[in-house]
Amino acid sequence: MAHLLERCDYWCHSVVKPQSAKAKGRNLQKWVRDLLLENFPTLEPDDVRSTSMGAGGEDVQLSPAARKLFKFSVECKNTERLNVWEAYQQACENSGGHEPLLIMKKNRKKPLVVMDAEQFVKLIKKL
Repeated sequence: MAHLLERCDYWCHSVVKPQSAKAKGRNLQKWVRDLLLENFPTLEPDDVRSTSMGAGGEDVQLSPAARKLFKFSVECKNTERLNVWEAYQQACENSGGHEPLLIMKKNRKKPLVVMDAEQFVKLIKKL
């Protein structure tokens, strides 16, 4: 019985609190914002904004000037477990007619990007 209580105690205390989960998501959004500003030096800080957690639509809002340079709609997911298909579907639903881009990350791993394969090949052909 003591073993079961120890196991329950472990699982009960290892659950990520909503506040911590939102902070992780916010950190990834800020990382994406900073990455875009760093790589597109003509943009001003107001051209790329991280949205508040829980706000509808894309996670990184772009001004018209930023959208001309970066034609993607970004959905960020910073979690240890992720249903990639559902997350990409959310990116599609929030894309507003722009190309959806899922940026996902987990602890101690580099962020990865998920996008439509055909769009990826079209992008590569332009290089």
